[in-house]
Amino acid sequence: MIKGGEDAVAWVKEELCIGCDQCTIVCDDDAIELYDTPLASPIMEVEVNRKARILRDECTGCKLCVLGCPTDAIIMIDR
Repeated sequence: MIKGGEDAVAWVKEELCIGCDQCTIVCDDDAIELYDTPLASPIMEVEVNRKARILRDECTGCKLCVLGCPTDAIIMIDR
């Protein structure tokens, strides 16, 4: 069971985040933003390496982002 509610907040495991934007699409609270980050490997040729970031004050702990993330990069932690 995934914890949630007022006592929980989403957390992104950056190493698993692929910047796909699914979490921002399902978040009804505008509690997630994508930001650009340097590439971990110079071998990869991608235009932008985006990662998700949770806006803690906006997060209501609803867990929609956890359920929507295709790589399980988002977990719920105690607020």
